Amino acid sequence: MMGPAHSLSGAAAWLGVGAAASALGHGMPWPVLVVGALISSGAALAPDLDHQAATISRAFGPVSRGLCEIVDVLSHFAYRHTRLKGDPSSRSGGHRTLTHTWLWAVLIGAGASALAVFGGRWAVLGILFVHMVLAVEGLLWRAARVSSDVLVWLLGAFAAWTLAGILDEPGNGAGWLFTQPGHQYMWLGLPIVLGALVHDLGDAITISGCPILWPIPIGRKRWYAVGTPKPMRFRAGSWVELKILMPAFMILGGLGGIVALGVI
Repeated sequence: MMGPAHSLSGAAAWLGVGAAASALGHGMPWPVLVVGALISSGAALAPDLDHQAATISRAFGPVSRGLCEIVDVLSHFAYRHTRLKGDPSSRSGGHRTLTHTWLWAVLIGAGASALAVFGGRWAVLGILFVHMVLAVEGLLWRAARVSSDVLVWLLGAFAAWTLAGILDEPGNGAGWLFTQPGHQYMWLGLPIVLGALVHDLGDAITISGCPILWPIPIGRKRWYAVGTPKPMRFRAGSWVELKILMPAFMILGGLGGIVALGVI
């Protein structure tokens, strides 16, 4: 799928988690719901770090473009050195390989949680800043593309600083879920994992599928492209994505948010 659809799906997924938690009697504080949805929205763009034409490659100027080039090479290297006999022997790059797996999602999320716990406030602000910028790029993509990068970065920095201040208030969620002393913000990795996995699932319903189960071998393949039955798949950016999936994500996300906040 394309960037905007990925972002919408990430936000909708976290709002759905919030609705489920509320239904089970473990509702999220509203700042956790909002911040988690934005983080998951931004994280849903991150697996495309292996694609130099993706939204994330433009998000942070030369830094993100350089990082995308590095990740593309590393992903291609991982593919070539872990493929089995059933996997294609040739690829032009690393897109939809290493960063499109469950293992990558878990490691990135766990790394973010560890950074938030041991890195202190500036690490938390850094995590929030990166994902707020990505959320702006994904959710407000029309405005972001005609705006300067600096304006988007300033908006991301303002959102990160403001939301961190709100979360720090007693009862607003800095210690949500992980309540032990010193474990504040450990939960930040959860929406990151969710966003990455939702991205992979979104790609799995397109024509190419997604090797989300790597490194688990399936038959003679380690990079097996998981997906729906081929007649049910569509091309990224097609009318199915724009006219059906994106409106569905908005509706489901809205309903999830309403339930999570206890409005109904």
